[in-house]
Amino acid sequence: MSEDLESAARARFAALIGLDPVPLDEAALAIAQEEYPDLDAGAYLARLDVLGKRVGRAAGQGARAASTLRALREVLHDEEGLRGNEEDYSDPRNSFLNDVLDRHLGIPISLSAVYMEVARRAGLKLAGVGFPGHFLAKYVSASGAEVFLDAYHGGEMLSADECMARYKARSGGKDLDARYLAAVSTRQILARMLHNLRRIYQERKDDVRTFWVLDRILLLAPGQLEALRDRGLAAARLGGAAAAARDLDAYLRSAPGANDADDVREILVGLRGGRGSLMN
Repeated sequence: MSEDLESAARARFAALIGLDPVPLDEAALAIAQEEYPDLDAGAYLARLDVLGKRVGRAAGQGARAASTLRALREVLHDEEGLRGNEEDYSDPRNSFLNDVLDRHLGIPISLSAVYMEVARRAGLKLAGVGFPGHFLAKYVSASGAEVFLDAYHGGEMLSADECMARYKARSGGKDLDARYLAAVSTRQILARMLHNLRRIYQERKDDVRTFWVLDRILLLAPGQLEALRDRGLAAARLGGAAAAARDLDAYLRSAPGANDADDVREILVGLRGGRGSLMN
């Protein structure tokens, strides 16, 4: 593998996450650009613009938040047909914003991102919510009242009590910590998108894609030692001995007493002994 990690998609993602605020729509498309190098991000941003205008027209001039939320659901679910991909939830295309807009299928976080970005264009601010095992968007009024949107289930609107009740029913009677209904940052949303892709690609033993996803995770959060170790292991399996050694050395320096430290040291010995790749 090449020792040069840089690509147009990587450079774009790195630049975008350095902004304040981080633009969710552009950064999500920069993630997808690694899979689709010829992706026209501007065309997809323009499509989100059009959807936002449609929501604004449907809500009416000077609409209250409740009207805009209803219009958002009407346009995105009833008219556009955005829905959760229950038939193939683990399809990686469900995580790419361009694919979600093209195929009208997604998972909770990618669909929520579309709802958030279209709502923003219609003049309504929505936040992401890292609900356990799911993902939601929410609107918070000036008085502090909250309305939660489940984009995976057609933009269904829920109260905080309904969210807690659903979690309790699904978890065998456990109460939901209210902190899980708090808003998360754009960086946290992007990290969760990437971790979803990481799981999919690792399960498929797709080291090429696992490597670049881990690289993006480390751009967002350089201190994630597990991601650093796994990027090094992926690099080793791909034949990138120098890149693998850098990551694995850095992992051991930061976590010399890790449970897997001896295994990692053994891999490093193999890399330095001339065996430049590892077999799955």
